[in-house]
Amino acid sequence: MKQNYWNVSDEQAIEKSDKNIADWIQILDKLNASDIKLNDIVAHLQKEYDIPRYWARTITTVYLKQKQNP
Repeated sequence: MKQNYWNVSDEQAIEKSDKNIADWIQILDKLNASDIKLNDIVAHLQKEYDIPRYWARTITTVYLKQKQNP
């Protein structure tokens, strides 16, 4: 997998989910997402924010990678 595969721009995030990366990080921090299974976070984002599964998974992965490498 390419190293920059998960590098998502704010423009891409806004286009696909109506929020930028910083907004998603705040939302997932409030959810304590780093303590929740990835698939459960993805399902939550799909249900609560009505975003496509691919983007819910992408946002979750970006979030978790940032938490691992601040």
